[in-house]
Amino acid sequence: MAGLAALRAGAGLVTVACSDSLRLAPELMSESLDNVSLERMTVLAIGPGLGDHRLLVQKLLKDASIPTVIDADGLNAIAGTDFRGRGLQTVLTPHPGEMARLLGVDRVSESDRLTVARTFAKERNVCLVLKGYRTLIALPDGNIGSNVWINTTGSPAMATGGTGDILTGMIAGLIAQFPNEIDMAVRAAVWLHGRAGQLGAEDLTEQCLIATDLLNYLPKAIREIV
Repeated sequence: MAGLAALRAGAGLVTVACSDSLRLAPELMSESLDNVSLERMTVLAIGPGLGDHRLLVQKLLKDASIPTVIDADGLNAIAGTDFRGRGLQTVLTPHPGEMARLLGVDRVSESDRLTVARTFAKERNVCLVLKGYRTLIALPDGNIGSNVWINTTGSPAMATGGTGDILTGMIAGLIAQFPNEIDMAVRAAVWLHGRAGQLGAEDLTEQCLIATDLLNYLPKAIREIV
């Protein structure tokens, strides 16, 4: 799903490292998890569907000199560590449960989300996308300051498995196209992701929307802003 989302977001060529390439869409390139190479790659997205491969995550994060999006099992692999990012080059996309694990706490309260996002982004030197109702995009300290953007799109229909994987792919796909404007690419991906969910829920109902439906409504969402 993340690979397809990156393609739909405009990435020209996407390679998925996995254990079974036969399950992939034919448009996706593939390579083995035992032989992951970042050579010639311009963006790395790590985590969705990965499983428990902590050593692989650690190696990739150590070797990567390209923009990196970390989600799902990638986040689990760095939880409880003193992981530090490379500013806007490192994008983390936790849902509230993953955010709690990153902080080593039981839960993150709704009233604390803004403070948590701003503080974590600054202290860990990452761009943090804290998912949920009114997803927050917190930018690391630097020339652009410690800004937090509040996204206004989205739907309860998106509380279904796989929508986070779609967002990861969309972020990676847009960063691939706008490597010098990563903050803009992340904000655009989050907005488009939520808007596609809104459009899909209007047509399919909140009960029937599934993650891959977002890809079918992404073109309509894009047309609204270009």
